Amino acid sequence: MYLQAKRLFKLALSPVLMLLSLFSTGAWAEQAERWQTNMTPGITEVGHQIYDLHMWVFYICVVTGIVVFGVMFYSVFAYRKERHQEPATFHENTRVEIAWTIVPFLVLLFMAVPATKTLIQIYDTDDADLDILITGYQWKWKYEYINPNGDNISFFSNLLTDGAEIANTEDKGSNYLLEVDEPVVIPVNKKVRFLVTANDVLHAWWVPALAVKRDAIPGFINEAWTKATETGVFRGQCAELCGRNHGFMPIVVNVVEEPQYEAWLGEKQAAAAEIKELMAKDFSLEELVERGKSVYTSSCAACHGANGEGGVGKAIAGSPIATGAMKEHTARVVDGVPGTAMPAFGSQLNEVDLAAVITYQRNAFGNNMGDMLQPVDIYKFKKGQ
Repeated sequence: MYLQAKRLFKLALSPVLMLLSLFSTGAWAEQAERWQTNMTPGITEVGHQIYDLHMWVFYICVVTGIVVFGVMFYSVFAYRKERHQEPATFHENTRVEIAWTIVPFLVLLFMAVPATKTLIQIYDTDDADLDILITGYQWKWKYEYINPNGDNISFFSNLLTDGAEIANTEDKGSNYLLEVDEPVVIPVNKKVRFLVTANDVLHAWWVPALAVKRDAIPGFINEAWTKATETGVFRGQCAELCGRNHGFMPIVVNVVEEPQYEAWLGEKQAAAAEIKELMAKDFSLEELVERGKSVYTSSCAACHGANGEGGVGKAIAGSPIATGAMKEHTARVVDGVPGTAMPAFGSQLNEVDLAAVITYQRNAFGNNMGDMLQPVDIYKFKKGQ
């Protein structure tokens, strides 16, 4: 009996001790920091307006709640049965009804005016300094910089997190599932318009610091914009459940000074020009296999296995496709297989990389077909020649 009483005493005392520890200055500050939850103002003027609007509405809700619950608790206490045996018998009060109609209307008006102004600014995508077409794929992002005075540049952005971290065989890094091989680069203090769409299923492009979140819908183009006022690296994620690897398509945006942006753009344009030159080149089998191995590792190995052994996708080693007719193999890679996890790489890879990866698949993993494709062959295939 004594032991049971002692145990109950400890159980009753522990919450009290916990509360006392929380009210100590250091512990209270630490707990407040740990549990706080709020929006972030980000690095754009619109983001700060959204944050201020959020806080304004929040404070109105807090004051409304205090007033309503205060009146309710006062009424329960002041007019309880012990003090007033006979309840009041009135049914209508014109002044009260007018008050509870006008006051909520004024409260909503105070919220609606700044909200409308902010919404108008959010959807004002005119007079942009730069346009970027964003296309969601399962499971990666494609970015195309629109150049009205020349050729566009485009690239895919893929998850860079090591597979060992995902499999929990290595410690996770500080930016786990938030690193990519090709970040978006935009200049600071320039208005950038995003044209957001999707190639396959619903996605959503979301970067909180830039105050941008837009659905990516196949067949539709949604517009959004940002104007970053600070340089730095800002991260986001796909915010629409888009399939089994939904959590593996992060977004990284580098906001840089304009000279740095121009230098980056020049490098990308030079790389695109180099691809054009390579289109006219005849590669040797060794050159295609070497390049194809790199393409296979980044674009195919996750599904077909590092050694072509298969996994999510079918095995490449000994595959009737990889050891069969060249045209059928090309069609499988370029056009994909509708209704399956095999995407159409014709829009994801350039002609040089397509020719290289097909050649690699036909000559690696013991297939040893000894044949090859040139970039011009891919170009002709796409044109139906």
